[in-house]
Amino acid sequence: MSLSHGDVKTPVFMPVGTNGTVKALTCDDLKEIGFEIILSNTYHLYLRPGEDVIEKAGGLHKFMNWDRNILTDSGGFQVFSLSALRKITQEGAWFQSHIDGSKHFISPEKAVDIQVTLGSDIQMQLDYCSHWGASRKEAEKALGITNEWLERANAKWREAVSTGAYNGSLFSIMQGNFFHDLRQKSAEICAASQTPGIAIGGLSVGEPAEVFYEFLAESAALLPAEKPRYVMGIGTPEYVLSAVEHGIDMFDCVLLTREGRNGRVYTNSGPIALKKAENTFDFSPIDKECGCIVCHNYSRAYLRHLFKSKEILCSMLASYHNLYFINNLITGCRNAIEENRFLKYKEDFLARYNNGEHNE
Repeated sequence: MSLSHGDVKTPVFMPVGTNGTVKALTCDDLKEIGFEIILSNTYHLYLRPGEDVIEKAGGLHKFMNWDRNILTDSGGFQVFSLSALRKITQEGAWFQSHIDGSKHFISPEKAVDIQVTLGSDIQMQLDYCSHWGASRKEAEKALGITNEWLERANAKWREAVSTGAYNGSLFSIMQGNFFHDLRQKSAEICAASQTPGIAIGGLSVGEPAEVFYEFLAESAALLPAEKPRYVMGIGTPEYVLSAVEHGIDMFDCVLLTREGRNGRVYTNSGPIALKKAENTFDFSPIDKECGCIVCHNYSRAYLRHLFKSKEILCSMLASYHNLYFINNLITGCRNAIEENRFLKYKEDFLARYNNGEHNE
């Protein structure tokens, strides 16, 4: 993808910097690992520090000192997760701030405006995500609203781009819950909108793994192959590799950094829980084959000590390692695709990952 802050090779994993920062890591850390794009969240930045602060700073890139690409989630999923604090209408979504209880309204047009102010390289339309187990009636209502919001967001985005002051891309979002015909309908509407890319929403929202895999494969097959396809909110090696197999280009997830902060680190032979007593006298690295600075310089015993002592350095080192791990996995995917051996790469990786030490 050629974006305004540089080219991005796909498939690509985007670290989540919800509040304009990837927790426990600096922008230099992210560049050192090799990331070309990260994700931030419109909902959170709108509430704090506020779009006026970011506008005065010259946009989100300057505010957070990140000179590479940023994708911003419109806030639709956050509004979805605040089910007790929001009301959705055709016009938009009323919601109550999780910070101070203040009431706010966001429309598809306002979501575009905020993301233009942020200077997002890729912005997402405002969408209505229905939950796993929703009735067909609810899923139809959510899809109808999402489709109307897409039309309005698309018009507002094209207006912003036409002025020449903004050159970010808009991605539409497929919804439809877990109903095959609704997914088909949503795919057709997203394709017809001619947005530069399309996201698959409404997956990884509590459904069983087999349902996720089924609807991932079906949804991906319905979308135009020539446009970037993005599955929102996945980060496990199994889910990522399955997504790549089905032609997905982009994914993001808080999982890698969140688990790092909780003392769970990933290796090519499976995940490890640092807190386990067996690591007390283990002076080997997290993963002997990993090329990251954490594995070169620190032992499992030391990282366990940091975790048990509640030292901040553990969160920093474990998060760095986990993001290095997922970026390395994605780089391996790209190389395997170029060499026409992806399925073998996936099979070999998962065989080792699922049958390794699993020191948990």
